[in-house]
Amino acid sequence: MINKQKHRAGQERRIERARYKLKQNGDRPRLVFNKTNRYLIAQVIDDTAGNTIAYAVSSEKSFPVQGYSKKNKQAATELGKLIAERAKSKGVSKVMLDRSGIIYHGKLAAFAESARKEGLEF
Repeated sequence: MINKQKHRAGQERRIERARYKLKQNGDRPRLVFNKTNRYLIAQVIDDTAGNTIAYAVSSEKSFPVQGYSKKNKQAATELGKLIAERAKSKGVSKVMLDRSGIIYHGKLAAFAESARKEGLEF
């Protein structure tokens, strides 16, 4: 049986290691994708200034997907379009994708592909 504390500690180390490498190449803002049990969250963060440039979450009232499906692939696709529009309106077109330790598959892949289609460069 897996020791949950050791598993979580290892996961946090992997996340921090990847995030440290992204921050070393700090010429671009980070596009952070995170998922909870209910919603999907995306942020564009400027690490040099330490502020959030754009933010989108699937719990917004104006979010196109309604009902219980605010955390599936369709919601991830719509979230990618939304964050790309908001980032481009702020003048950001090139970003680095911060996966937050999530495997590039499923919701994350759908999110990234829709953001690319809307004009964000990774």
